[in-house]
Amino acid sequence: MFATVRHRTVRTKGALSPTTAKLMVFKLVMAAAKTWRRLTGENQLPKVVAGVIFRDGTEVTASPDHRAA
Repeated sequence: MFATVRHRTVRTKGALSPTTAKLMVFKLVMAAAKTWRRLTGENQLPKVVAGVIFRDGTEVTASPDHRAA
């Protein structure tokens, strides 16, 4: 997505004012967003940020060892 924005802004370098550059970038991002996939499990993002470990999509909880000595 950013490559498209960079390509367009470099190609029209002399014709942009700061306002038109912002508008063009906004429109390019909106057009690119139509093809983005929605995240599944977006409610889990705070846990990921907090450092919780996930394995195969499920939260890994520390279980006590029950090994014989």
